[in-house]
Amino acid sequence: MPLPFLTADRAFDAADDVALPYDDRDRWRRPYRPGPWRVGAAALLLLLASFVLFAAVIIAATAAVASAGTVFAIALLVVAGALRLLRMGVWVSARGLRQVAFVSTRTASWDQVVNVRTVQQPVRWLGLPRTVQGQALLLSRRGRAAESVPPLLTSHNADFLGRDQLAFDRAADTVEAWAAEYGRS
Repeated sequence: MPLPFLTADRAFDAADDVALPYDDRDRWRRPYRPGPWRVGAAALLLLLASFVLFAAVIIAATAAVASAGTVFAIALLVVAGALRLLRMGVWVSARGLRQVAFVSTRTASWDQVVNVRTVQQPVRWLGLPRTVQGQALLLSRRGRAAESVPPLLTSHNADFLGRDQLAFDRAADTVEAWAAEYGRS
C-alpha cells in the first residue's frame, strides 16, 4: 500500500535545478522527506500498537468482549497518533502553505503571506524546551504579529536533526521558492 505522505515527490530528486518541479501544483505536498526521528518514533508507536492489538485478541478470547473492544480502540488511537506524527510538517500547494502539527493545522493562502525567510536563531531541539543555535524558516503573514507564528521548519526538529545541513537548506529553499512564485500575485 503506497503511503504518499511518507515521502516527498520523486520529481524533486530528479530535478535539482528546478525550484518547483511538480506537475500538479494544486495537490498538497511536503517538499522534503520525514526525518529519522519522526519515522523512528512512528515505528515505535506502530510496534506498541501491534502489542496492544495482540492483547486485544487475547482478551477477546479469554475475557469479556467489551474489554477487548476498549483495548482495540486504544490500539486504533495509537495507530492514528503514529500516522498523524508522520503527516506533521510543512505542506505547499498552489493554494497556500499549510503547517501541520500533532493536534492542529494552520493554513495560510499565498495572498496572506508577506514573506518566508530563513534566519539564524535559537531553536527548540526536537520540540523540547531546550534550545540550541540553529536555523529556522519563518513565515510572516499580513495582519499578524511575527511572534504569534511558530517557525515552519527548524534545523533541529524531528525532520532535520541527524541529517546533513543540505537537507534543511533544500527544504527551506523549496518553500521559499513556492512563496516567491505564488506570493507575488
